[in-house]
Amino acid sequence: MDDDVLVTTGPIATVTLNRPDARNAISDEMREHLRARLGDLAAESEVRVVVLTGAGSAFCAGGDVRGMRDRLAVAPGMLAIGGWRRQRRTAAFIADLHRLDAVTIAAVNGPAMGLGLDVALACDFIVAAPEAVFAASYVRRGLIPDGGGLYFLPRRIGLQRTKELIYSGRTVEAEEALRIGLADRLAGPGTLLADAYAFAEQFTRGSRPAISLMKSIIDRTFESSLDSIAVLGGEAQAISYTTDEHRASVERFLAK
Repeated sequence: MDDDVLVTTGPIATVTLNRPDARNAISDEMREHLRARLGDLAAESEVRVVVLTGAGSAFCAGGDVRGMRDRLAVAPGMLAIGGWRRQRRTAAFIADLHRLDAVTIAAVNGPAMGLGLDVALACDFIVAAPEAVFAASYVRRGLIPDGGGLYFLPRRIGLQRTKELIYSGRTVEAEEALRIGLADRLAGPGTLLADAYAFAEQFTRGSRPAISLMKSIIDRTFESSLDSIAVLGGEAQAISYTTDEHRASVERFLAK
């Protein structure tokens, strides 16, 4: 197991970003470790929910600034093409997280900044500790959100609030995050993981195939027409008819 990404499995799997000395900033190596662990979890049929959290006092401080400095030292002729290739790998990681067919919950235990915010946004739900803070802080480094934030954030909080947060890079406290829809739940003091697991429990009881199919469609809603969603829904329902979960549910109902 990679030391910078810790995983425990079961119906509710936990993925812990484990670079507390670097506030769990995501290096290139850590990003690839995360992708590999997500691939492992996708193949685990027993996993219904994945809870993503951070070790220590931070959820994720964003990208590794030391890595940014190293990239600036490369030859000018390689800087842009190297950056393009790296961006493709980051986009693939975020897409893997967003499309994971298990339910995903970001349990944000502290600062979620820049890429760290984007990672949380790529999850289905965000549960925030009272000490959690959020910032689309890219503008502070002269950058733009590159981890899906330009896609996910307006879908959560609307276009105008997104503009204000990404143009200013300001920090959002946990209570404001809950109020504006950036977070879905606010945990009690010292009970973040317990609250996240309690929230996750409701998603372990339903049909995993049905949830996976629903997730694959609903995440495309804003880009699709009603007719397109109807076609996708019809195909998914036809698959649902064939599942063991559907058959068993019908038999249990009729047995009553």
